[in-house]
Amino acid sequence: MKKLLPLLCSLIGVFIFAQKVSFKTLLNDKISIRALEIYDNKVWYSGTDSKFGYVDVKDPKNQKQIVLSDKKLQFRTLAQDKTSFYAINIESPAYFFKIDKKKLTHEIVFTDTVKTAFYDALYFNKNKFYAFSDPSKDLNLKLEQFIINKGKFEIKSYSHLKLNAGEAAFAASNTNISGGQNYLWIGTGGNSSRILRLNLKNDTLEAFATPFIQGISSQGIYSIDFVDEKFGIAVGGDYTKQEANINNIATTNNGGKTWQIQASGKNAGYTTCVKIKPGSKGKEIISVGDQHISYSSDFGKTWKKISDEKGFFVCKWVDKDTVVFAGKDKISLMKLN
Repeated sequence: MKKLLPLLCSLIGVFIFAQKVSFKTLLNDKISIRALEIYDNKVWYSGTDSKFGYVDVKDPKNQKQIVLSDKKLQFRTLAQDKTSFYAINIESPAYFFKIDKKKLTHEIVFTDTVKTAFYDALYFNKNKFYAFSDPSKDLNLKLEQFIINKGKFEIKSYSHLKLNAGEAAFAASNTNISGGQNYLWIGTGGNSSRILRLNLKNDTLEAFATPFIQGISSQGIYSIDFVDEKFGIAVGGDYTKQEANINNIATTNNGGKTWQIQASGKNAGYTTCVKIKPGSKGKEIISVGDQHISYSSDFGKTWKKISDEKGFFVCKWVDKDTVVFAGKDKISLMKLN
């Protein structure tokens, strides 16, 4: 039986990689989408030209889109709590919008007028929102915590850590932040590609070096995801070299302290979003880049390109067999058959 087990596991891996996928278009529109949320069996999105809306997973005809501002803002962030969605536009001034889930009424609850403001991601964890922006001129980290108290935002800024010269983050898919019970992680890129880790219990900030591709402004970590306090994955590369696939995927087994490069030279290239399959404990992972959709069934060690669909930037699991993708002018649903 022990001799058969490795063979059985190998065959299971082959079976998973051999799965066929089918796509269903949910939305076609002149829009670029880089942030998604799932709620009430609907895919919610924010994008270019101040557009925000939803489309029903089961009935795509049930959809609605609103415009949050007449300024044609570009949104690459989206988060939610029990009653509302929240989105911040990139570039300054950055407006923090709150959108009621039932009425779809919206209001601006905070404005950042700092010239260097450029919000890369917005993340909700334990009744608190965390937003990460490009650093100030003095290279101080710009990580902010927002707490809603009696209808007003209380803001706490974490600036007691300096970024390296030329280090920033990418507003690629609203997923360069991931959180757990005790930690919040942020992936950076540019001249330096690191993992920043915030201890949620004592507000301690740490920075860990990674062996990720880095050195110029277009290189580094674009997306991260953690399944627990120990296992996490980071993906990215160089957006100016879509096919480059050296040192652009890494995993950690100790909460981000150290990282191991995976599948270097053996993956589909530049990747903007990675999501661990719910319930898989990190074993099964989906990723997407401008030129591919890829899948791993062995904790990110090996990857199989399962689709040549192009123009997707962000993905999110709907259930264990369904993933939603969005990007240039479209939202699509992919079934793993």
